[in-house]
Amino acid sequence: QVQLVESGGGLVQPGESLALSCAASGRMFLINTMAWYRQAPGKQRELVASRTTGGSTNYADSVKGRFTISRDIDKHTVYLQMNSLNSEDTAVYYCNLTQLSRDYWGQGTQVTVSS
Repeated sequence: QVQLVESGGGLVQPGESLALSCAASGRMFLINTMAWYRQAPGKQRELVASRTTGGSTNYADSVKGRFTISRDIDKHTVYLQMNSLNSEDTAVYYCNLTQLSRDYWGQGTQVTVSS
């Protein structure tokens, strides 16, 4: 089993920055993908960004150039640096880990962008 614990959500004003982190524990394999998803009220959960242990990244078009995903492989931690936030980024952000075709999810952290 794998446990994911997120931190770093909160309330910010448009244009500001916020950083999220997610620490994984449990049975980790060498090859996996860690990602951030988000779900806004009334919308489906969507991929924000992902990063493999090999360093390959993938971003949603809506966050390219504003968000950066990074990982500390040794600490089993994934980060999401979010810059130039706007109201469209308001959502619950979920950490995800995929390994051996199994998905694990964190509990979610709220990010609210409002003036």
